[in-house]
Amino acid sequence: MSLTGIRDEFRRMDVTKVTPQSLLAQKQHGAAITALTAYDYPTARLVDEAGIDVLLVGDSLGMAVLGYDDTLSVTMDDMLHHARAVRRAVRRAMLVVDMPYGSYQLSVDETIRNALRFVKEAGAEAVKLEGGASQAHRVRAITEAEIPVVGHIGLTPQSVHKMGGYRVQGRSEAAAQQLCDDAVALEQAGAVAIVLEGIPRELAAKITALLSVPTIGIGAGPECDGQILVFHDVFGLSFRQRPKFVRVFGDAGTLMREGLEDFRASVEARNFPDNEESYHMPRGVALELAGAE
Repeated sequence: MSLTGIRDEFRRMDVTKVTPQSLLAQKQHGAAITALTAYDYPTARLVDEAGIDVLLVGDSLGMAVLGYDDTLSVTMDDMLHHARAVRRAVRRAMLVVDMPYGSYQLSVDETIRNALRFVKEAGAEAVKLEGGASQAHRVRAITEAEIPVVGHIGLTPQSVHKMGGYRVQGRSEAAAQQLCDDAVALEQAGAVAIVLEGIPRELAAKITALLSVPTIGIGAGPECDGQILVFHDVFGLSFRQRPKFVRVFGDAGTLMREGLEDFRASVEARNFPDNEESYHMPRGVALELAGAE
């Protein structure tokens, strides 16, 4: 059966809810996993109704929505607020929420406490955290608290200062081996999937073949089990330099800009609202108001 046929077969199964188990089945059957970020109700609803498998409330909201220069300023309150809005829209996709910088770096107890908040207060079905073998003990602890965990290795934006910028990772033999070791450590700790960001496609292919859990790529080539992008990048709504791995699938920025200019022009020309867009007094009701003296 072709890859398209496999994907169609999964759709015919009418999966009412995507779960870690169904993602694993997709990997085992060679059916690509689709994933996107969303940060509010309307975009999350569009993503979910489009049949996307995984919806990530990413800390990328700092740059995509809140206007920060990086993800480091995003707080637990920010993530909870946006995750709650997204939760109200999602029916089918698996809802994953990023653990922001500072929410899991201090202690295991605080890590579990914050992960539990995402589940209890925002309806998350999994949490995602960045880092490899050094975070395996936290992944294991969250998993033991009955919360699925998605790992994230390679270019990890919360480590931007340590990395010296947003740079492709794993290009030396030693660095590539470390990322392989990180991926295995996360799987052994219980991660249900691993995001591979900003690494050579050859390395991503090797890691994908090495693991039994799905890999989801972003800037990691086509051999990953799935792909994820930032919603605003997909529709040309990011006011920043576009990364090499981003493809714009719809120019919403131009559509919105033209609509806004048309609205402004219509108001200035006093042809909005028109008579059909206005309310009127009922027939027979006289409008006799006393004027100001």
